[in-house]
Amino acid sequence: MDASSVTTAFSLEGYRITRNLGIVRGITVRSRSALGTFAGGVQTIFGGNITVFTELCEKAREEAFELMVQHAGQIGANAIIGMRYDANDVMDGVTEVLAYGTAVVVEKA
Repeated sequence: MDASSVTTAFSLEGYRITRNLGIVRGITVRSRSALGTFAGGVQTIFGGNITVFTELCEKAREEAFELMVQHAGQIGANAIIGMRYDANDVMDGVTEVLAYGTAVVVEKA
């Protein structure tokens, strides 16, 4: 399945949904290293974008997204609609990131 066929909308422009395969998800749980936490703490002193944490969050979202796309491909989907992210702290310094959506089969309209 191609990642370009993933949308937050509930339809895919130029395509019609022929089958709904249900919810698919990708989940990852990531933690900050002691060094990363220290570097982030130093960056907070100066304000602005905390790049160490931004990179960690982006990596976690990317990993969850890729797992969701793999899950959809495994069940025969060629698109995902209604895609969303969710994140929760599992414990101090440990975050779960979930990417989820509805796996569908689409064909050109």
